[in-house]
Amino acid sequence: MSKRLIGILTPIIAVLLGIIVGTIIMLASGYDPITAYTALWNGAFGEVYYTGEVIRQVTPYILAGLAVAFAFRVGLFNIGVEGQFLVGWLAAVWVGVSFDLPRIIHLPLAILAAAIAGALWAFIPGLLKARLRVHEVIVTIMLNYTALHVCNYIIKNVLTDNKDKTDLVKDSATLRSEWLQSITDYSRFHWGIIVAIICCFIMWFLLERTTKGFELRAVGFNQHAAQYAGMNVNRNIILSMVISGAFAGLAGAMEGLGTFGYVTVKGGFTGVGFDGIAIALLGGNTALGVFFAAILFGALKIGALNMPLEAGVPNELVDIIIALIVFFVASSYIIRKLLDRFGKKEVK
Repeated sequence: MSKRLIGILTPIIAVLLGIIVGTIIMLASGYDPITAYTALWNGAFGEVYYTGEVIRQVTPYILAGLAVAFAFRVGLFNIGVEGQFLVGWLAAVWVGVSFDLPRIIHLPLAILAAAIAGALWAFIPGLLKARLRVHEVIVTIMLNYTALHVCNYIIKNVLTDNKDKTDLVKDSATLRSEWLQSITDYSRFHWGIIVAIICCFIMWFLLERTTKGFELRAVGFNQHAAQYAGMNVNRNIILSMVISGAFAGLAGAMEGLGTFGYVTVKGGFTGVGFDGIAIALLGGNTALGVFFAAILFGALKIGALNMPLEAGVPNELVDIIIALIVFFVASSYIIRKLLDRFGKKEVK
């Protein structure tokens, strides 16, 4: 069995195993799994409104997944996507409410501000990793909390007069579309999905079709070999973290300019950045894999909201299924070994 086929089958088997074990848990808890999964499907795709909400949820998931996956491909663990997501959200809304500009300038400027904010926030752990060899996991986790409280302070003391929510962004800076909302029964579906798809192409093209992408991947495979070959390892570490942070910042822009149109003081993390870790793992750290993994996670998240209403099943069970999927993806070495052994038996 080829490595490519094993790479495709591994996440599929992980998803199926997660669903199977989730079914066993439902049966043990006294719930009907068929009714539960039917309710989940109806809650995600049963009506055009729900489908619009799934696409809306998928949009930041794609970008958060790309942020984590890009860093993973270069041998880095960007656990700070949540913090970069928050500062990107804040920056996009800040530009969106502060200027009166033509739409052709205002909207790209707000999106660019989010990408720059996320990139700058990720630059800090990248620099510390490159210059002082401080582990990026520790720094990025700490910066998540820093981002949360700094953003809350700016919202209450700079963007508003001691309020918990900013004004709506100007119409010239919004990603919302009356047409997209009308065709999905007035869901919060917006143009951000186009940005997410473009970013998938950018990541694929950069890593797979450019010399710089080859350098970044080489650093991820073996830093010593890359340095021996004449590559600037420190510069590539910083660059990879900056690009990863830019993707995360764009994910925040999708929420600030599209889904909500404002930013609020938050009592805790949104979870989008942490879900991005699971999406990247399930997607095999590839752009196409992240795209499909984000669709699965978006459908699960939105569909779960219908499970208590239609089947009487707590939607926390979906979180258990997601955790099981991540567990089996993390155990992919065992799945790969079994597939490899099965493939060798077929050859014999």
